Amino acid sequence: MEKENMQTETEAIFKKCTLCPRECGADRAEGKAGRCHAGAMVRVARAALHMWEEPCISGSEGSGAVFFSGCSLGCIYCQNREISGGQAGLDISVLRLSEIFLELQAQKANNVNLVTAGHYVPQAVSALKMAKRSGLQIPVVYNSSGYEKVETLKMLEGLVDIYLPDFKYMSSKLAEQYSGAGDYPEIAKAAIQEMVRQQPQPQFDERGIMTKGVVVRHLLLPGHVREAKRVVDYLYTTYRDQIYMSLMNQYTPGPAVKEDPLLHRRVTKREYERLLDFAGELGVTQGFYQEGNTAEESFIPAFDCQGVEKR
Repeated sequence: MEKENMQTETEAIFKKCTLCPRECGADRAEGKAGRCHAGAMVRVARAALHMWEEPCISGSEGSGAVFFSGCSLGCIYCQNREISGGQAGLDISVLRLSEIFLELQAQKANNVNLVTAGHYVPQAVSALKMAKRSGLQIPVVYNSSGYEKVETLKMLEGLVDIYLPDFKYMSSKLAEQYSGAGDYPEIAKAAIQEMVRQQPQPQFDERGIMTKGVVVRHLLLPGHVREAKRVVDYLYTTYRDQIYMSLMNQYTPGPAVKEDPLLHRRVTKREYERLLDFAGELGVTQGFYQEGNTAEESFIPAFDCQGVEKR
């Protein structure tokens, strides 16, 4: 009976979908794709151990990353563009999704890491409840663009242990220019506030692996050090030691931005140093930074449906 109720509730939500801030109203229950490029079925492009998250997330064992297809934001410089358009991946049932969570736990993953799952929150909630009833015990990470509705995040309360959102912009102008979402700054501020409300204090196990908390990421864009400083200043002033920050320099330009006057190139060493110096002078101590020429490394796995189909 509970399973039937969950299915009915999901169908009602998807009949006129407003899960994300776009509130496009697509009839996903009938298979019509919303702004997120997703229909009614959960589509997953990869489910496997992932070694390239922050040290407190991946550790040496790996994070159990489940990469969902589609995205409600759609940045022109997207680093996961292969799946953000919703084409890559396989459609699976909620039951299969719950099995994947348990399989990742059996592989000794430090956590289950839901990567860009905002447009599948009702199914993710159902799958997590199923998996927890069947023995899922490792922490659950919600890995997000930060472009989330508070009402949707509240559906995850009690199920998500670690929130891993981006905070991309303080400037509405840049948010509109690069992501077609001029409301991003205010949406992300409210979303992160809700995430911190749910998980107000970082906690770690004896290995230094995070078990609860919020880690906010910012990807430094070329030519936008001033914007990055504004993001860091806001986060530190607002939350201090309630959150960790992850400042990244791994931006890699793709075909869609080859003509852009700023985004066509990688971040320079000097740009990144300026951001890290600012964070240090501000007093940020709970954070992560990247060493070396990370833009030349591959943090993007092959979206080959590994771990998605049942063996």
